[in-house]
Amino acid sequence: MPEDASPDSLSPDSLPARYFDDMYEVHQDPWNFETSPYEAGKYDRTLAALPNGRYVSALEVGCSIGVLTARLAPRCTQLLSLDLSQRALDRARARCASLPQVRFERRQMPAEFPPGRFDLLVLSEVLYYLSPADLQLMLERSVGALLPAGHLIAVHWTPAVHDYPQTGDQVHAALLAAPGLKHLYGERHEQYRLDLFERS
Repeated sequence: MPEDASPDSLSPDSLPARYFDDMYEVHQDPWNFETSPYEAGKYDRTLAALPNGRYVSALEVGCSIGVLTARLAPRCTQLLSLDLSQRALDRARARCASLPQVRFERRQMPAEFPPGRFDLLVLSEVLYYLSPADLQLMLERSVGALLPAGHLIAVHWTPAVHDYPQTGDQVHAALLAAPGLKHLYGERHEQYRLDLFERS
């Protein structure tokens, strides 16, 4: 999507673009991705759970300022990383400037799901921002974009957050029920859960 384009609208119950614009206007790293031991440990577990040493074409949804992106990129021939916030994308591009396999785009998901097929989808701390209707559309498009035997990894904070339309447990329950995905592996930690799926 062009840098100055306006994203398509989500359902009214999903968090809008202005929510994230406001967060990044107040703080360059509003969720402390750069400094939080919780985030670093969660990224360690996310990368360790991926079965393949290398992926040809990966899609990361909700890359924020690119901390996980930079760690994921060495295992990808091509990595397309998306976010809704231009401020976040600017910082992510700067962080990953030395990683030519990474491409960034501003898109609002699921309405602007990118074309192409992928052997890895990374959905980390993003699905609970969507209404149940938008989540179902997101899952349908994600499954459709996965190559046969491709992997989808989802990692989400589980405690309820009053701003978010859903909890991590709710979105993972939807993933577990999604047609076309085979559950390979799961972990539950004190404040987050991780589930790995394969395109069946």
